[in-house]
Amino acid sequence: MKKIIFATFLSLIVAVSFAATPDKNTNQNSTKENNNKTEKNKMGTIHLTKEEFLKKVVDYEKNPTEWKYLGDKPAIIDFYADWCAPCKMIAPVLEELAVEYAGEIYIYKINTEIEQELAGAFGIRSIPTLLFVPMGEAPQMAQGAMPKNAFKEAIDSVLLKKEKVTN
Repeated sequence: MKKIIFATFLSLIVAVSFAATPDKNTNQNSTKENNNKTEKNKMGTIHLTKEEFLKKVVDYEKNPTEWKYLGDKPAIIDFYADWCAPCKMIAPVLEELAVEYAGEIYIYKINTEIEQELAGAFGIRSIPTLLFVPMGEAPQMAQGAMPKNAFKEAIDSVLLKKEKVTN
């Protein structure tokens, strides 16, 4: 019985691998699909290194005592780690929000495991830590996972300064 299951499994793997072998037409289509995915990714969250952070968000090395946001749109900065369960929970929410609010805000992501110096400069002690950065104002920090509606409320009121409409 084990041999039959193994043989079936092996033949399934072989069949899938042959089916996955692209021909010239499929290769052209997958190139177009990859270009479309790349285009969509441009509208999603933006992963930053320390060097990019210093150019796009704030150069705290030149101005260590003054917050001077360098961006042209409000931003959310997500300090996260790949192993963090709450970080993994909010990651798809942040991706959705980046698409929904494309052109209005930036959603940046900082991997605290890779960018330890940057996380240390902001005193990040727990993750996820989110920095809400409005234009011309001091940033506001929040810790922990939030539901999508709480993010939307914070974006609309803190970052975009939209009046809440009551019915």
